[in-house]
Amino acid sequence: MADETTSSTISELYTEIVAEALFVANEQSIMRNLVRNYTIAGGGKSVEVPIYGVVSAAAVSEAADLSNTAVNPTSKTITASEVGIMTTLTDLARNSASRNVGADIGRLFGEAIAKKVDTDLSALFTGFSGGQGSAGGELTIDEMFKAVAKLRTSNVPAPYYGVFHPKVMYQIKKQLTNTFVGSAGNMPDMGNEALRQGFVGTIAGVQIFESSNIAVDSSDDSIGAIFAQDALGLAMMQDLKVEIQRDASLRSDEVVATAVYGVSELHDSYGIKLTADSAL
Repeated sequence: MADETTSSTISELYTEIVAEALFVANEQSIMRNLVRNYTIAGGGKSVEVPIYGVVSAAAVSEAADLSNTAVNPTSKTITASEVGIMTTLTDLARNSASRNVGADIGRLFGEAIAKKVDTDLSALFTGFSGGQGSAGGELTIDEMFKAVAKLRTSNVPAPYYGVFHPKVMYQIKKQLTNTFVGSAGNMPDMGNEALRQGFVGTIAGVQIFESSNIAVDSSDDSIGAIFAQDALGLAMMQDLKVEIQRDASLRSDEVVATAVYGVSELHDSYGIKLTADSAL
C-alpha cells in the first residue's frame, strides 16, 4: 500500500512540474520567437545552415542568352550542448508546504531554462558588424532610426526586431513621453501609451522588446540590437525535459530539468548592435 501511494505521489508531482515548466519556458523566452529556429534530428548534435549571398538581376537584350550566375552558399554550423538544473525535494518539505510545490518548481525551472536561452542568444549581439550608440551615452530614438536605415540600405529583409535592457528602454520612454525634458502637451499616441502603460510597441517599423537577460558590464553599459530574424539561429536538439528520480533512503525526489540546443550568428550584417548606458 505504501508503494502505491508513493508512486501516485510521484506521478502527480511529475505532471504538475512538467505542465508548469513547459508553459513558463514558452511564455518567458523572448528571443526564441525572434530568431530562425532549426531542429536537430536524425543523429548527430549539429546542423549545417546554408548562407546565401546576394545575387543581382540585369537587363537582357531581346534574343540574347543569359549569362550564368554562380550560387555558392557558405554555411554555419550550430552545435548543441546541454544545459540543466536540479533540486532535491524532500517528502517533509513537500507534505508540509502550504503551496503547490510541484507547480512552483516547474515555474522556477521553466524560467531558468528560458532565461538561459535568451541570455545565450542576446550575447550574440556583440558579433553584429554594424553599430550605433556609445558606451556611457543614453540611447536615442535617432540612433534607432539610423540602425534601421542601415539595415534597409543593405536590403536586409524585414520584419525587424529590437531587444534592449529595461534601463535602456527607460531612456527611450523618457524621450517619447517628454516628461522630464519639456512639455508633454503635444505627445503623439506612442508617447501617451508609454506614459500610461510603460509599453513602447513599434518604433521606425521595429517591434521593440525589453529583456533583463541582456548583460550589463562593469561600466553599466549594455548592448542591445535591432535585427532581422535570419540574423541569429537557434538549433534545438531536445526541448525542455523534466525527470524525477526517487531516492527512498533520503525520503526525497530529485527533480532534473534539461535542454539541449545551440545558438549561432548567421548573418552578421543582418543586425545592428546599439551600445548604451544602462544605469538610472
